[in-house]
Amino acid sequence: MELIYPLMVLAFVHLLAAASPGPTFLLVTRTAVAGSRRLALVAALAAAVGALIWATAALLGLQALLTKFEWLYLGLRVAGGLYLVYLGIQLVRHAGKESVAAPEAGIATAPLSAMRTFRTVLMVQLSNPKVAVFFGSVFLTLLPADAPSWTSIAVPAIVFVDEFAWYALVALLFSGDLVRTGYRRAQVWIERLTGGVLAALGLRLALDR
Repeated sequence: MELIYPLMVLAFVHLLAAASPGPTFLLVTRTAVAGSRRLALVAALAAAVGALIWATAALLGLQALLTKFEWLYLGLRVAGGLYLVYLGIQLVRHAGKESVAAPEAGIATAPLSAMRTFRTVLMVQLSNPKVAVFFGSVFLTLLPADAPSWTSIAVPAIVFVDEFAWYALVALLFSGDLVRTGYRRAQVWIERLTGGVLAALGLRLALDR
């Protein structure tokens, strides 16, 4: 029972972190308005799986590894940042051209594009090693050193549920007819802005000291 409160705090803190705007949020919303509700839920699932992977890695000591080997952390950060820049450039180049942009950006609108959507959002979610550092810090702060073994299952499960619940809500909200109609009226400019923001976030990630 003494771990219930720390786990509740963990769920709340992570939900706040998941709800903060970032590359994953941009891709899930873009998928919802430009693709379909089904694809947006696939994107939400990919985001949850990505968070699950980072949380599990943090529990296994990845944070300590990244802290000890700065070159590894730098390499992961630069690679993730460059991928975001690439994705943003593709969205800007093909803004408004769904038949072309979708395959290039990995967020296709065709019925058979679920795997591509999942893969792209997952890669974006895994592009930022700072997430592992965040999880590691939160876990060290909230969980006791002698935490029982079942917490190694409960903690990733909480992270997964939090992440999927948030992005599923985003998917449902942004895939409504009213939002999609407004999106089509300004699709080119919205996609250019989305691509520009993704590229800027990628550069910030890669160059952040």
